Amino acid sequence: MSRPTTKTAALVAAIAFAAIIWTVPGRRGESEPTQRVPSNTGETVEAKIGRAMSAGPAEIVRSAKIIDKDVHGHTVVLREGSNGFTCMPGNPSVIGDPPMCADGPSMQWAADFAAHKPKPTNTVPGITYMLAGATQRSDSDPYDQTSPGITVGPHWMIMWPFDAKATGLPTTHRDSGAYIMWAGNPYAHLHVMGRPEGTH
Repeated sequence: MSRPTTKTAALVAAIAFAAIIWTVPGRRGESEPTQRVPSNTGETVEAKIGRAMSAGPAEIVRSAKIIDKDVHGHTVVLREGSNGFTCMPGNPSVIGDPPMCADGPSMQWAADFAAHKPKPTNTVPGITYMLAGATQRSDSDPYDQTSPGITVGPHWMIMWPFDAKATGLPTTHRDSGAYIMWAGNPYAHLHVMGRPEGTH
């Protein structure tokens, strides 16, 4: 599959998009209610949990909190967790809404992105796993909602404002190795294709 020159494939808003509307305050600062029942989508809770767990390393997902959203966009807790990671099943029919697992700093990063803050406010790097792959739009424009979706393989990210020039890493999509996504933007971060060493 060929990729557009300026809108090459990769992660787009995945971290911001799914995680944001599920677990953090809305754009106007209101808190999202938390519910304890699954959303009524015709899919079993077990299926959603399985898909959410496919996004991260086994040693992380076994103790991670798993959440979804209901039809009103409110948080639905599918399973409580104890290790600081949150996994989400995403929606396979929506571009930019893949299964993912993220730690606390990554969730803060996502909240800041959703709120259009000038820059992320997490004070330590976060980590986000998308080991089940994703369908995304752009690795150059954080808010692209119109480019055709492109399938991206398993990958993981370090959510920290990396400077592409300082790191010497490329700024366009790669099928293997690492690059800086959204280079030149305060929300630039390290995008690594493949699975971390030692994961299955």
